[in-house]
Amino acid sequence: MSEFRDHDPRFVDYYAEESLSPRARERFTAIMELLLAARAAAGLGTEALDVGDVGCNAGTQSIMWARAGHRVRGIDISTQLVEIAQRRATEAGLAIDFGVASATSLPWPDASLDVCIAPELLEHVEDWEAVVDECARVTRPGGVVYFSTTNSLCPKQYEFSLPMYSWYPAFLKRHYERLSVTTRPELVNHARYPAVHWFTYYGLRKHMAERGFVSMDRFDLFALKPERGLKRFLIQTLRALPPLRWLGHVATPYTVILSRRAN
Repeated sequence: MSEFRDHDPRFVDYYAEESLSPRARERFTAIMELLLAARAAAGLGTEALDVGDVGCNAGTQSIMWARAGHRVRGIDISTQLVEIAQRRATEAGLAIDFGVASATSLPWPDASLDVCIAPELLEHVEDWEAVVDECARVTRPGGVVYFSTTNSLCPKQYEFSLPMYSWYPAFLKRHYERLSVTTRPELVNHARYPAVHWFTYYGLRKHMAERGFVSMDRFDLFALKPERGLKRFLIQTLRALPPLRWLGHVATPYTVILSRRAN
């Protein structure tokens, strides 16, 4: 996915529509709340932030951040989706800097962002480590990076309509990836370009640590929410016991990691 694409109209139409769905809005709202809560917990500012939306799709997430008073820029590899995003922002009266670019070569200066968001992206990019490097590069000290992606620990997944696909050996995954983009497109659930990488939180945490970041997983993020009673007790217990935390990752179909660059 290193080259700019004019995507199949069905692909564009699907993501343009899906990005406006209540499910998408709820997900993007939750991401924004968690990122702001993580910054607040670290004693960092939460107002008028510089935000980068990597793989911005049709712009829904960027628009939500801009409406909340943040300075937003977004990129996507699809020219059509960027055009839709720009049109929607203009219609909403919002000044958002959208552009067509690759996530492996972001068009933004070093240390220019307080928040860098790249949901559901790493698994689709062949050179995923370049994406991690770029997101780290553009994030300033104290800034946070958010990834959500596939989870190789969990047998359940949403990419392929095949049982327990996450646990398939690499050679078998490659086989079905080839089929899905040639003679068997029905194998892929919702994207024309299927996942080609599978991750764990622990592996991504190591990669981010090598780049000077301290990371939180989904259970650390749950602890930022104002939960009380039994639910809070269960979250605290899971976080305190590494075997339970690992089992929690096995039970969740995708990986979430929020990483903060050291000051």
